[in-house]
Order: sequence, then C-alpha cells, then structure tokens
Amino acid sequence: MIEDSAFTYLTMGALFGLSAGLSPGPLLTLVISETLQHTKAEGSKIAFVPLITDLPVILITFFVFSRFSQFTVVLGLISFLGGMYVAWLGYQTLKIKELSVDTQKLRPESFKKGILTNFLNPNPYFFWLTVGIPLAFKAYAISLGAVILFFLSFYTILVGSVIGIALVVGRSKTFLKNKAYVWIMRALGIALFIFALFFFYDGIKIIYNLN
Repeated sequence: MIEDSAFTYLTMGALFGLSAGLSPGPLLTLVISETLQHTKAEGSKIAFVPLITDLPVILITFFVFSRFSQFTVVLGLISFLGGMYVAWLGYQTLKIKELSVDTQKLRPESFKKGILTNFLNPNPYFFWLTVGIPLAFKAYAISLGAVILFFLSFYTILVGSVIGIALVVGRSKTFLKNKAYVWIMRALGIALFIFALFFFYDGIKIIYNLN
C-alpha cells in the first residue's frame, strides 16, 4: 500500500513526531506549566527531554525486537499491535477538544523532573517496540540514509512542535482553547488512522507471506 522509499520514512517520522509533540500528556503538561509559571525559555527546555530519555528506551526496544525479528508470526503480531496502538493514538487525538491544563494545581517542575516523568512514561516504550523500531528496520532495508531521515524528522518535528507550543502559550494563554489547535489535531488523528491501516496490512502480508 505504501511504496517504500526514504521519503516515506521521512514523512512517517514527521507525522509521529508531530503527534508526540502536540498530543496532551506528561511532557506537554510540563512544558505548559513551566511556560505559564516561569518563562518561555524554561518551557522550551522540556522539549529536549526526549533526546535524553529516548536513547535507552530505543536501545532496550531494539534489543527486544531484534530477538524476535526472525519469527514471522511474531513480526506480524507486532505489526498488528503497532496498528492498534496507532489507531488508539488517532482516536485519542480526535477526542481532543482543547488543550486543557489545570495550572492552579501544578508546581514548578525542573528539567530533571521532566526527564524522570518521561522516562517512566510507558508510551515511549510501547511506541518504539511496536511502531518506531519496526519502521527503522524496514527503513534500513532501503538504506542507512532512510533510517537517519526517519529519526531526524521524528525528533526535529517533536522538539520543534513542543518549542512552538511553549512560544505560543507564552504569548497568549488563550491558545489553550484555540480552535486552530483542535482542527490540527483532528487532521492529525485522521492521518494516524490511515497509517494504522498500513500497519494492519503489513501484518497480514507478513503472517500470510504475501508479496
């Protein structure tokens, strides 16, 4: 369904990076909290947390995935799990009606706290095991450059989008209820559902050995 090319993985990396950066969660909550209570610079610092916390997560999930890479049925099941996870991300994204954060109950969070919060978050582990690492393996079958483009686009868009949120929130708190954000998330949710179908399709191809 998708023709494998370096551009394909560049696009996928950008899509999942945007989803990770804009979707409400512990990381974005910390960014908004730091921005509203301190400065845009403090909020922007949290955007770089994944660059630190994701490395051990990627290494762990790479090791686990590589142990099962020779088993066709397991790879097919992982692809199905990846499809289910991406579909769940799409569903959660479509449900978003506003970027809601209760700043009255938030305490100032440090960069160190941000690292701990993100490292203990199970979502990155599940994403890299069922989606990220399998895509990286497929990209490597094309070229090393495709893998580099996948990771580069993922983290460039992830960090850039989170910094963008910090800058916009720092300028105007009304952005938290901005309709533009809601429509962006709806478009992103639809895109995630489409990519989920590709994962399901790949799972069927792998299990039934279709070419």
